[in-house]
Amino acid sequence: MQAPRHRPLFLIMSLCGLGMLLGWGIYQRLEALKEDAPARADRPPAPVEVAAIGHGAIELLRTFTGTLEARAEFLVAPKVSGRVEQLNLELADEVGRGQVVAVLDDAEYVQAVARAQADLEVALASNAEADSLLKIAERELRRIDDLRGRGVSSESQRDVAKADQLAKQAQVKVTTARIASAEADLGAARIRLGYTQVSADWRGGNERRVVAERYVDEGETVAANAPLLRIVELDPITAVFYVTERDYARLKPGQHASLSTDAFPGERFSAEIERIAPVFRESTRQARVELRVANPEQRLKPGMFARATVMLDRVERAVIAPEQALTTRDGRVGLFLVGADGTSVTWQEVEPGIRQDGRVQLIGAELSGRVVILGQQLLGDGATIRIVEGTPAVMR
Repeated sequence: MQAPRHRPLFLIMSLCGLGMLLGWGIYQRLEALKEDAPARADRPPAPVEVAAIGHGAIELLRTFTGTLEARAEFLVAPKVSGRVEQLNLELADEVGRGQVVAVLDDAEYVQAVARAQADLEVALASNAEADSLLKIAERELRRIDDLRGRGVSSESQRDVAKADQLAKQAQVKVTTARIASAEADLGAARIRLGYTQVSADWRGGNERRVVAERYVDEGETVAANAPLLRIVELDPITAVFYVTERDYARLKPGQHASLSTDAFPGERFSAEIERIAPVFRESTRQARVELRVANPEQRLKPGMFARATVMLDRVERAVIAPEQALTTRDGRVGLFLVGADGTSVTWQEVEPGIRQDGRVQLIGAELSGRVVILGQQLLGDGATIRIVEGTPAVMR
């Protein structure tokens, strides 16, 4: 019996398919070996820059923005109304404690003093007259008592004399009270006259302050308590800024700060935290902080924009590396330590701490030597390196 002709063809096709599968498997294996080959083969050294790990103090500095305010200020206002005859100060003039800064027209108040003085004289005269009448009434009462002792005067005559004496005593008391009232009126009139001399007086602070604003000119008529001048204290001056909850707990009165302004670029002014608000503003969730800034030359002015740099923390003995050395691998932060031979590196996971001026504290790490600061993207754990020239030697 003759075999079917299609069987050899089927066998050939099966062999071809098997060969293709085998070839694909070989190809896959070769590709895998090709990918793994660089990892196993010696790569050329990666060019990197390195810096030394340092040890020493590092500070956590925070800069806040705020405004300068006058440490103290008040309005100079007269206690009585009148026309301003003299205003002794101009804008930016210095004023001393208790200095007379303005004079009001005092003609009306001088007349009031004279009238009160005259009323006092009348009261004194009335009192003298009442006192004289009282003495006469007392003599008359004694005379009648003598006559009555001899049986000459009657009881009714004594009653009349006694009543007259009591009336005269009451009159003396009335005139004495009028004297006290007149003296009080005279004192009040003299006080009002003194109010025409308007002085700038304050408690505490420096003996001299500065005129910040002038509200009136000579010749104007002003009402009682109408402001004439605004007086401010500029030395020291107060810097005000606001902090969030994150920094609030790190601040305390007495902390030193350094202040800078746009008006004097490059200059730093010494400051100190004086007050910290015990509450936060609900609208901003920030608390007010006030700094005392020495301003002997009065160069700093209220309203200026200011930046205050405060040291929030300081570590005396810290392990410090360049911030450039930090790199991330698989979500972890670390750096590459250069081996003792200077030709290989080791990956080391670290916990960054305080950062200052391009330096970073390595918390809980006891590291030394050198770290890679440029070229980390070419490296893996155990990679070989070639240190290029011009890299810093020491990290301070």
